Amino acid sequence: MDPKIKTVIIIVAHPDDETLWAGGTILNNPSWRCFIICLCRKNDPDRAPKFQKALKILGAAGIMGDLDDGSEQNPFAETEVEDSILQLLPTGYFDLVITHSIYGEYTRHRRHEEIGKAVVNLWNSGKLAATELWAFAYEDHHRAYYPIIIEDAPIYYVLPNHIWESKYNIITSVYGFEKDSWEAQTTPKEEAFWQFFNAGQAKQWLVTGTYLL
Repeated sequence: MDPKIKTVIIIVAHPDDETLWAGGTILNNPSWRCFIICLCRKNDPDRAPKFQKALKILGAAGIMGDLDDGSEQNPFAETEVEDSILQLLPTGYFDLVITHSIYGEYTRHRRHEEIGKAVVNLWNSGKLAATELWAFAYEDHHRAYYPIIIEDAPIYYVLPNHIWESKYNIITSVYGFEKDSWEAQTTPKEEAFWQFFNAGQAKQWLVTGTYLL
């Protein structure tokens, strides 16, 4: 990974998203100063303390919000999600922001998609100051299989086995998902990201749905 990257903010919907989609990358870069924003489940008596335990293993700081995450998945206005992020966002400039894809990582979770779009909009408006943005690059072909990496994403690599085992341990031992659960069986041994070097490039992806370097 790029040694110039020092300050990293990871913005996700749920406690475990940080581990499922980027945990290996975080663990593989112990010199990064990572801050993780989890938008949902602050008041969940089960998931919130587990998130704090996961942060310790990942070597990251973090904060949680309580954005509605009901099973109905009622859509939010763009500004509502953006405001929720800004309320939790530390001040300052970041070398790298990592977040959800505008299409999510599987079929289908509206909060993932909304957060991905909100982060792109905040970067484009200058309310989020960063050098680079990475968005998780996974798909499940409309639930045909567990989410897998998108191989033509610009950042794509296989996790060292010990890193994947640590990541898997967070999912099963810290978050408590059974080995036959969707989460445990999904836990990718590879990680991939769409990479954006400026806000205009990310905005073009949001508007056109096409990734262009």
